[in-house]
Amino acid sequence: MSFKPIIPKGSAPPLAPYSPGAKAGNVLYVSGMLSLDSQGNIVGIGDVKAQTRNILESIKSVVTEAGGSMSDIAFNQIFLKSLDDYAAVNEVYKEYFPQPSPARYCIQAQLVKPEFLVEIASTAHIEN
Repeated sequence: MSFKPIIPKGSAPPLAPYSPGAKAGNVLYVSGMLSLDSQGNIVGIGDVKAQTRNILESIKSVVTEAGGSMSDIAFNQIFLKSLDDYAAVNEVYKEYFPQPSPARYCIQAQLVKPEFLVEIASTAHIEN
């Protein structure tokens, strides 16, 4: 089965060869999102809550462009530069994913640039 790239208008330019989203059948894979604006500038340097909010808004734009909503997300992968930011990320995260929340994991990882504090990738199931 082939996939359809999902690239919302105003998306940040990718830092590598990838699409913001890829839809295969009713499954949408959202690439690991970083806190970037439409020009590729980092949003929220030093502020994990601002970065988390920017990332979740970017994920929302991909899911919406694919015909879905945040409630269609079934799985999230969260990467934190520091586990000290875990509670702050969850504070913003729960605004976007009220109960019942999707499945997820959260790990500490070195991100592509030192200014990035969080990265989130998602998988959604969208009925056509």
